[in-house]
Amino acid sequence: MERRRPIDLAPYVERSRDGPCFICELVAGRPLHPQHVVYDGFDEIAFLSIFQPLLGYTIVAPREHREHVTGDFTVDEYLELQRLVHRVGEAVRRAVPTERLYVLSLGSQSGNRHVHWHVAPLPPGVPYEEQQLEALGLERGVLDLSEERLAELAASIRGHLESSP
Repeated sequence: MERRRPIDLAPYVERSRDGPCFICELVAGRPLHPQHVVYDGFDEIAFLSIFQPLLGYTIVAPREHREHVTGDFTVDEYLELQRLVHRVGEAVRRAVPTERLYVLSLGSQSGNRHVHWHVAPLPPGVPYEEQQLEALGLERGVLDLSEERLAELAASIRGHLESSP
């Protein structure tokens, strides 16, 4: 089991509300933090979250800044993005032990406005009272992973993505 480290939520909240869009900065080549990209396509990007409450926690987003989960997409654009969410979910599921895969779109007009999907693999053996939204809470801290471990994880997910249709 991976060790956890505490996270100071105040700077995270301030940055997500008042800072530049973290996804647009990544797409522009100016990431706010070191990022481990697992997919870099023409219209979409997928990368490991810098805050890993669950091992393999990956974010999938359109490269273009859009803010509404369904309203800013045509049906075809939305379905194409969901195909990538599915592919990433399958790659994550193959890369790390997963009892249940959570897929959520979080963020709001108040913070983290760029629409994105969280692909979060719940590992086997987590007690029920620590599953679902409790498993994603940053209040318990995040996994204490080295840059090398994150790079290995990203490479594993990327490898599974490249070998899938």
